[in-house]
Amino acid sequence: MGARRLATMSQVIAISGAGKGLGRAYALHFAGRGARVVVNNRRHEGETTSSADATVADIVAGGGVATAEYSSVEDPLAGQRLLDTALDTYGQLDVVIANAGISNGRSFEKQSLQEFREIIEINLLGTVNTLHPAFRYMYTQRSGSMIISTSTAGLFGGHGMAAYSASKAGLIGLALSLSQEGAPHGIRVNALAPYAATQMTEAHLPPAIAQQCSVDHVATVAAWLAGEQCKLNGEVVIAGANRVARASMLATLGVAASPMDEGVWRELSTSAPDQAFADAVAHFQAFVTDSRT
Repeated sequence: MGARRLATMSQVIAISGAGKGLGRAYALHFAGRGARVVVNNRRHEGETTSSADATVADIVAGGGVATAEYSSVEDPLAGQRLLDTALDTYGQLDVVIANAGISNGRSFEKQSLQEFREIIEINLLGTVNTLHPAFRYMYTQRSGSMIISTSTAGLFGGHGMAAYSASKAGLIGLALSLSQEGAPHGIRVNALAPYAATQMTEAHLPPAIAQQCSVDHVATVAAWLAGEQCKLNGEVVIAGANRVARASMLATLGVAASPMDEGVWRELSTSAPDQAFADAVAHFQAFVTDSRT
């Protein structure tokens, strides 16, 4: 994907958490391809220059077009401000990348409920705050694309990552549901799980692995997902180390379980979970009508 020449963009793209890390890489990459970018990052106490302003300055210095927006995604009005900034500045909004998030690795036993809630508030509800006004706008204009930043922790879990994994799993459910709701109205919604060396992750990566996990590769995949020629919708894409993978929710065939016993579970355990379903209703209908159950 990265070896091919990518088409230039005329889109307006809003990116949350774009002051550093992956969000900054996205902003620079999109701007370098001609997109106009709304760079969102909250102001931090004591900053003389905000990270959003620094990203914008680098884009402008490179001949690109960008403007900064400073809302914190925990603010219920953050998404409306992001949308208003795009419309007031550029007259349109074509793509939203919900990238802002935090990680706080701590075992569930040691974590306070307040710490748990904070991660859910920023990662899950902050994404909802970011997307809701833009989704309504795209619903009316009957076009648009959204990329939701998730994690393989949301797919597979992780020791000491209960809150983070729960928030990222919630984002996969959000992406799949919005992709179904938006499809008849021209809206595409996909989830992107990155493997990238950033301020959040590099302390946990061996140097050799960190060198492989460039933010630039993930940005290239994000640009492809956001591109007007891309037709993907409702996909979970894993990207990093110059590789890409597709993830999905799968289920085994149902088996008779009356009564439920170890033999039933043994049969399920030896069956490959290789069936995908369009939505929860499709699974329900298949599950309750399968003559083999």
